[in-house]
Amino acid sequence: MNKKFWMSCLTVVMMVSLLAACGGKDNQTADNTPAAGGEGEKKEEKVTFTYFNAAAGKDKNTNETTIGKIFEDQTGVNFKMEHLVGDENTKVGTFIASNDYPDVIVPGNSIDKLVGAGAFIPLNDLIDKYGPNIKRVYEPYYNLMKAEDGNIYFLPLSAVVGEYTSAPNIEQGAFWIQRRVLKEAGYPKIKTFDEYLGLIRDYVKKHPEEGLTGYLALTTQDKFFALTNAPMHLAGYPNDGGIIIDMETHVANDYADDDITKRYLQELNKLNTEGLFDKSSFVDNYDQYLAKLTSGKVLGFFDYRWQVGQSMNNLRETANASGNDDLEYMALPIVYDENIKDQYLDPPSFVNNRGVGISVSAKDPERIVKYFNNLLTDENQVLSNWGIKDETYSVDENGRFYRTEEQITQTNTEAFRESFGFKYFEYNWPRYGNGSTLPDGNSVGAGRQPEVAKMSYSEPDKKLLEAYDIDSFSQLFAAPDDRPWYPAWSIPIDQGSPAQIFTQKKSDLQRKYFPKLVLANPAEFDRIWNEYVGEFSKLDVKGYEDLITEEVAKKIANAQGQ
Repeated sequence: MNKKFWMSCLTVVMMVSLLAACGGKDNQTADNTPAAGGEGEKKEEKVTFTYFNAAAGKDKNTNETTIGKIFEDQTGVNFKMEHLVGDENTKVGTFIASNDYPDVIVPGNSIDKLVGAGAFIPLNDLIDKYGPNIKRVYEPYYNLMKAEDGNIYFLPLSAVVGEYTSAPNIEQGAFWIQRRVLKEAGYPKIKTFDEYLGLIRDYVKKHPEEGLTGYLALTTQDKFFALTNAPMHLAGYPNDGGIIIDMETHVANDYADDDITKRYLQELNKLNTEGLFDKSSFVDNYDQYLAKLTSGKVLGFFDYRWQVGQSMNNLRETANASGNDDLEYMALPIVYDENIKDQYLDPPSFVNNRGVGISVSAKDPERIVKYFNNLLTDENQVLSNWGIKDETYSVDENGRFYRTEEQITQTNTEAFRESFGFKYFEYNWPRYGNGSTLPDGNSVGAGRQPEVAKMSYSEPDKKLLEAYDIDSFSQLFAAPDDRPWYPAWSIPIDQGSPAQIFTQKKSDLQRKYFPKLVLANPAEFDRIWNEYVGEFSKLDVKGYEDLITEEVAKKIANAQGQ
């Protein structure tokens, strides 16, 4: 299935593009080779550019990391990285108002706002002149990357290179539960939300003196989707955003006022009444949320693995040191009813509304494009994801990459990931997308290499896998169905358009009513819900659904080469 989808994606461009995309190392050049700069070109002076990432993180110069220093030695370029503090829209609004931007920007939800404000320069000509590797990686997706004016304003982070390989472990969304809860219950095989909450209730009841939190939610301004997305997963749909796409008709439906949303909020309301829901979920910031997950007091939550990675890694370090995995979490494919097939695992996809762009304030766009081009060699993608041979990974007699137990422990440590640069270069730069493979068959991402996944499992992991009769944690989840449009949330929405106004008003409405619904007296729940639905019905939901339906049809046609 995955291979079929990948091949269908490649048909979106002419055969000449296919030939360029399939090129091996012969087509790859670093920016200091004759192909990129001209024979005999002098080595350029070192320079530092500014780089803003609209995600939380530690500010740092790239050359203060092992990987970044190697890239500086190759190109003469260093980046001063700044990460988001506070609200993304507020920060980006400041950039736009002043018309003064960092050289490079990696936005989140604000990317359409930046494009609409003219914050990014067109990259087409620069790629043609200085980016043969950029073209090799991205050209099969050009028709999905271009704005209406034909320009490419940013490079997405999801271009699959080579054969697609799925992840052995959960990288996306799931309902997570502490392992000690499963252990005490005898490792039950559960599927429904009722069963999941039942385990949590039982455990808290048996341990009243421990000050446990039954369920926690993430609701910060830019991550409110961690609350609103849960109902679609419980209903058996993947993360298409605030929308569900019918598998047969491909018609879009906004589920914000559907029973699946009401049911989820009502269950949280019951938990709150029972004292099992953390009321602070609606006021905690992101760091407080992560700290609570790391504390070991939270039994269950819904979120995406990439969003709680810091807490998960900290818990793993503690478990490795103690040999006790009780406080670590296991991902479960929870749905509402027994007859629902879960769809938590993402199908192969190309996300075309997230990426990295060069701003109109950039001092030397050509130099930055050369740096991006240099990142996109097989060798530098190995460096960004695997590191240095015989230090952070090894190679067996068959050419297969693997990591020893010591290397795995080292590369999973947050402090090492920061100093070496994995934390900064695995993502948020022009890259081979998740699931990519090298010409020799090795996975680009170390986490997707079967040898690494197997070696990464601790003894407690192995006992857990054995208890559930699986070889990897993703085997507990259903395989993803083909969805050529996926993900619908990547459909660009123009700033100031009716669709953008609708999504903003819907978001404001949900932020106003969802806390009320969860924290209300149960006797008041239906009244507040009906009030919310009444307000929601005043919005142009049909216009939005019609737009998404039309755009989904276009994406399907593109994927099928029409």
